[in-house]
Amino acid sequence: MSRRSLCSLNRWLLALGVLVTPLAAPAPAFARLQCVPYARDVSGIDIHGNAHTWWKQADGVYRRGTTPLKDAVMVFRSTSAMPYGHVAVVHEIVDARHVLLDHANWSRPGMIEHQALAEDVSEAGDWSEVRVWFEPIHALGGRTNPVFGFIYNSTPQPAGNAEMQIVSVKAATDAAQFASAAD
Repeated sequence: MSRRSLCSLNRWLLALGVLVTPLAAPAPAFARLQCVPYARDVSGIDIHGNAHTWWKQADGVYRRGTTPLKDAVMVFRSTSAMPYGHVAVVHEIVDARHVLLDHANWSRPGMIEHQALAEDVSEAGDWSEVRVWFEPIHALGGRTNPVFGFIYNSTPQPAGNAEMQIVSVKAATDAAQFASAAD
């Protein structure tokens, strides 16, 4: 994304009242958090072990998918830069390619960040690759991070694309409420 596009996106987000700079809360030295216990505590998803193992552990226990939903856990794949992967909780959906995340241990060891911007940079728009806000530079990081997908705190996913059905039902309900309010 060009600097001009990023500035336009930032202005657009500010106009919507979205906080572009994430709220950062360094943890006390005695309580430095890693991403896994933080995501487990915030999401209620009871999975243990390194972040990159969450995707496989969730199979058959929690619904999984490629659509970001509020309170879902985004599971990052391991890379040479992140050998244990990473997990973050979706705080808010901004648009089809942007979400705000709550997570720990990303920008600095033990640091908790709230409402950190993440951008889907995958060619297919399927959230398989993202760039995430990096506080030290006050911008999206330059590194592209591979993602398994999202874990939802609910029962196992039935056949078909259930998360799209959930979004469609909500959109239809919202549209109906909007139409009745307009009458």
